Amino acid sequence: MRGMATITLGGELVHLVGELPAVGSPAPAFTVTGSDMSDVSLSDYAGKRVILNIFPSLDTDTCARSVREFNKRAASLDNTVVLCISADLPFAAGRFCTVEGIKNVTTGSTFRSNFGVDYGVRMKDGALAGLNARSVVIVDSEGKVAYTQLVPETHDEPDYEAVFDALESVK
Repeated sequence: MRGMATITLGGELVHLVGELPAVGSPAPAFTVTGSDMSDVSLSDYAGKRVILNIFPSLDTDTCARSVREFNKRAASLDNTVVLCISADLPFAAGRFCTVEGIKNVTTGSTFRSNFGVDYGVRMKDGALAGLNARSVVIVDSEGKVAYTQLVPETHDEPDYEAVFDALESVK
């Protein structure tokens, strides 16, 4: 059985419902809801590399910055898609992307999905209980987990350089 990871939120300990999937394991299948209310599934991107940018909510500065940064970098990536996954309602994510001119990433809402449990990132306690912990998962073109990063402090952004350095060696 997998353990339970922890992070902090403003220095306060927060428990997650599990742990990120192990590198080398098959990526758990999922379906989230796109900004147009359509289903967005990992299987939609079979044969491509997929970066999952997972975070609590676009209504925080750190989360918004991460989507902007992944959007900027996604423009130059070959055979790669970036899915920005949060518990935000699809309408809010769509509005954010329209206002911000975000065109190179896809958003996915977990509001009717078990994604946070299946990926071990749902916060079990703390002020943001029920939302997803900030993390990044890279899935290779064969559907296996190639890289994971759980950001230790929720207020911090992901280590983008580590993500994109890891992506260079992912098929």
